[in-house]
Amino acid sequence: MATVQVSEAEKVYILHGIRDDLRVDGRGCEDYRHMEIETDVVSNTDGSAKVTLGLTAVLVGIKAEIGKPRPMVPNEGYLEFFVDCSANATPEFEGRGGEEMGAEISNTLYKVFNNKHSVDLNSLCISAGEHCWVLYVDVLLLQCDGNLYDAISIAIKAALFNTKIPRVHISSDDDGGKEIELSDDPYDCMRLNVENVPCIVTLCKVGHRHVVDATLQEKACSLASLIISVTHKGTVTCVRKVGGGSLDPESIFEMTESGKRVGKALHAPLMKLLQQEESLGKKRQKVGFLG
Repeated sequence: MATVQVSEAEKVYILHGIRDDLRVDGRGCEDYRHMEIETDVVSNTDGSAKVTLGLTAVLVGIKAEIGKPRPMVPNEGYLEFFVDCSANATPEFEGRGGEEMGAEISNTLYKVFNNKHSVDLNSLCISAGEHCWVLYVDVLLLQCDGNLYDAISIAIKAALFNTKIPRVHISSDDDGGKEIELSDDPYDCMRLNVENVPCIVTLCKVGHRHVVDATLQEKACSLASLIISVTHKGTVTCVRKVGGGSLDPESIFEMTESGKRVGKALHAPLMKLLQQEESLGKKRQKVGFLG
């Protein structure tokens, strides 16, 4: 994760501000920075989205391909994640640093998204035990200014909402085998129900309080963070602690409750924004990932 050097005087200033629920940029402890979301930004994917959170920028592209279901769950499709930590985002991602960070984020994304409680994996099944849709989710970190997990989860939810999977028609040949035909009509497609797809809320313990959407400066004052994935109903699907410091049980309980409250409040405006953008159709102005 990208880090910055903060002097002792700056740390005291940040700690005292958070103690009084007034952060350096004027936000409260449970406030996000300005966020921009744009979908359908990469033409050669089945779904894509770009999210900018403060100065953190994330691009997600999803490609649907036909594969074989896993033996343990023959009636379900699945998701595959690949995270590319661009060295342009921060020099710390050069070489092994970027690979290790990408693997760490990918493992967390598997736990959060690749289960039937988050995504309707049954809808990705074409023929039980034989064919299913595999969604390859590519995440590219364009710029890093803290709070990567939250930005990535929002971008994935937006990209899944934007994903259009071709309709499949199965027919039998003369030998009794199955033939799979994909519809050529771009409007004859299947859309995923993303209502239950969780959003990740990262809470950083700074002093005796915790903050949402920490900047790199605030992150430098924190010894431990809690990553919580929350559905639109406020259900927690995954909890993970990161950082070298420790968290006492009382802090974990308070941070979990804050994460549930913030995560639940995040879903409704996000879905409303995605639906509004889609309703504009070809009228909407495209910025693109270079914008």
